[in-house]
Amino acid sequence: MLNVRFIFKMLGLMFILETLFMLMALAVAFIYQGDDVEPLALSSGILFGFGVLFYLFGIRANEHSAGRREGMLIVTLTWTLLSLFGMLPFYLGGYVDSIADAYFETMSGFTTTGSTILTDIEALPKGVLFWRSLTQWQGGMGMIVFTVALMPIFGGGASQMFDAETPGITHERFRPRITQVAKRLWGIYLFFTFLLTGLLWIGPMNLYDAINHAMTCMATGGYSTKNASIAYWNSAYVEYIIAIFMCIGSTNMTLIYFFMNGKFRKLLKDEETRWFYSIVVISTLIVMAWVYFKGIITDPEEAFRESFFQVTTLISTCGYATVDFIPWGPFFWMVALMLMVVCGCAGSTCGGFKMGRVVILAKNVVNAFKKQTHPHAVLPVRVNGHVISTDIVNRVLAFAFIYISLIFATAFFLMLDGAGFEEAVGTATSAVSNTGPGLGIYGPVGNFSSYSDLSKWVLSFVMMTGRLEIFTVLTILLPGFWKQ
Repeated sequence: MLNVRFIFKMLGLMFILETLFMLMALAVAFIYQGDDVEPLALSSGILFGFGVLFYLFGIRANEHSAGRREGMLIVTLTWTLLSLFGMLPFYLGGYVDSIADAYFETMSGFTTTGSTILTDIEALPKGVLFWRSLTQWQGGMGMIVFTVALMPIFGGGASQMFDAETPGITHERFRPRITQVAKRLWGIYLFFTFLLTGLLWIGPMNLYDAINHAMTCMATGGYSTKNASIAYWNSAYVEYIIAIFMCIGSTNMTLIYFFMNGKFRKLLKDEETRWFYSIVVISTLIVMAWVYFKGIITDPEEAFRESFFQVTTLISTCGYATVDFIPWGPFFWMVALMLMVVCGCAGSTCGGFKMGRVVILAKNVVNAFKKQTHPHAVLPVRVNGHVISTDIVNRVLAFAFIYISLIFATAFFLMLDGAGFEEAVGTATSAVSNTGPGLGIYGPVGNFSSYSDLSKWVLSFVMMTGRLEIFTVLTILLPGFWKQ
C-alpha cells in the first residue's frame, strides 16, 4: 500500500522550500521596484500555504517505509505541482495570457528545456525574469536533490527519490549517505555558478544579467534575459566563456567532484567523457568546414567560434542563440538533430539520451558483429574496464526504443494538430531531449507561442517525461504500479 502521508509530507516540504526561492525573486522585484512585487508576493503566499497544509497532513508519516513507488510518485508530482505553482507569477501578473502558456513556460524552465512562448522577453519585469532563471537553475541539479541535501530526515525514501530524479544509467555513491552525495553535488554546482557569474560580470554583462545567465548556463537550460539571447552582446568573450561552461555543465558532476579533489584520472580516463569531448571536437570541425567553405561565414575565427557555440549549445541541451542556424541548410539540421538526441554525459545537468548509453549501445553493436563470426564467444560489454551487466544493457536498449518511440509519437501528434513535418520533428526531439530550439519557425530565433493550447499541454508532459528519464513518469501510468 502506498505511503500516502509520506508523499504529502515530502510534497509539503518541497513547497515550503520552493517558497524561499520565490521570495528571492520577490526581493529582486523590490530592488528594481517593478510591478511584479504583488504577483510574486501572492504566489509565495499560496505556495507556502499549500506547503504547510500538505506537511501537516503527512506529519505522522512513517518515513522508513517508503520505497520505489513512493519515490517515483513524489518526484513526478513534485515537478508537476511545482510547475503549477511556479506559473502563478506569470499568470497572476498578466505577463502571460493563458494557463497553458504559463504552465508551458514554467515546465520548460524546471526541466531546463528552454523553449519559450514569450514574444518579448525584455518586457517582463526583473523579478519575474529572475524567477524564470531560478526555475532552470533548480531544475538543472534537481529540486529533490536540493531538498535531500538540506533536510536529511527522509529515511529510506531519500535514496529512492534521488535515483528517480537524477539522470543517468547508474548512480555512483561516493559518500555512504545520500545526503552527503547531494550536498557535495550542489556544492560543485554553486561553485561553478558563482565562478561563471564573475567571469561574465567582468565582461560586457551587468551583474543582473551575469547572475541570470550563469544560472541558466550551468543548468544547461538556455533562458536569457534578452530577446536576442547571447547574440545581444555580440561578444566573442561571452560566447567562448559560455560555450566552455556549457561543456562543464554537460560533464558528469560526480567526476568533476573527484577532479576537484585531486583524483584527476577518474575524469580523464572516463570513456563517456572522452566520447563526449571527441564528438564536440569532431562536430565543431565538420560544421566549421561546412559554414566556411559554403561561404555562410567567411572569417575563419568567427566560423570556428559560431560552430563551436552551436555544437555545444545543442549537445548540452542549453539552447542559447547567437545566430539563426536554420539558413545553414538541411546538412546542419541533420547534425543538429543528432546532437540533440545524443546530448551530454550521465550525471550532468543535460537532458537527452546521454553519451553513456551511446557508448554501451555502440559496444553492444560491435559485439553483435563479432558474434556473427564467433557465435560461441563470450563478449561482455565493458566500459572503463568494467563489465556492464546484461540487465543494464537490456535496460539501455529498452530506453533507446522508448526514447525514439516518444519522439515519433510526439511528432505525429503535432502534425495531427497542424504542425509541418520539419517543425514537428524538431519540436518533438527538442521536447524529449530538453534542448530548447527546434527546426523551421521554431528554430533558435523563434518561439512556441503559435502552437495550440493542447499541443502546449502535451509538450509540457513530454518535457517532464524526458527530464525524468522517461521510466520514472511512464511507470506510474501503468496499471501494475497501483496494484498492491
